[in-house]
Amino acid sequence: MYAPERQQEILRLARDGGRVDVLSLAETFQVTAETIRRDLKALDRAGLLRRVHGGAIPAGRLDFEPDLAEREGTAADEKDRIARAALAELPAEGSVILDAGSTVARVAAALPLESTLTVVTHGLPTAARLADHPGIQLHLIGGRVRQRTRAAVDAWALRAYGEIRADVLFLAANGFSAGGGLTTPDLAEAAVKRAAVAAARRVVLLADSAKHGQEHFARFGDLADVDLLITDTGLDPDDAAAIEAAGTEVVRA
Repeated sequence: MYAPERQQEILRLARDGGRVDVLSLAETFQVTAETIRRDLKALDRAGLLRRVHGGAIPAGRLDFEPDLAEREGTAADEKDRIARAALAELPAEGSVILDAGSTVARVAAALPLESTLTVVTHGLPTAARLADHPGIQLHLIGGRVRQRTRAAVDAWALRAYGEIRADVLFLAANGFSAGGGLTTPDLAEAAVKRAAVAAARRVVLLADSAKHGQEHFARFGDLADVDLLITDTGLDPDDAAAIEAAGTEVVRA
């Protein structure tokens, strides 16, 4: 099968199913994952598909949001490396906000038992991982819980973040870029993320490289709001250099 034929079939599958993922397409067409990524990139450039984390969706579906189980299993190796690198950014003592997100939850799971921190989170999976940690003073932010992400949102959460000032925020995003800023599919989650950014002295964005260049419906900040981006080696060095030139430090784990 020639590339244009394969790309046409990929487009059909995306329109029929609402999304496609790289690994399934590679198996279907008996080609490498890198070949599929090139196909998706070509379709994205043509405006026919929108690349998202691990695959693509039909163009125009900026509200698409994978559920928690899907996000947990996507780019697992990259997320583990990012989480390990994030441990170096923890204060020796002090307060930390952990955003809702699968990579940030891995940071919670990796916290050493000797850690003595005050941790604030609105992510239920993150709170569950820290509930029995002996050295953590855990504060769970309340609010309406979104079923898709298990994150607390709305007025209660916004009010609580307005009352604190933490040393470090470990932030998650569905998409990030110099032009598009920091984005996520849901307006309520975007509002809570914005409040968390305002509540921290230092902001560390944890995002794998597949999210670079992605733009979703709800924008909650600029890359200039981020002090440090921790991503994986899949981020092009030229893109990393451009981000650093704009004032955000980059670590490629």
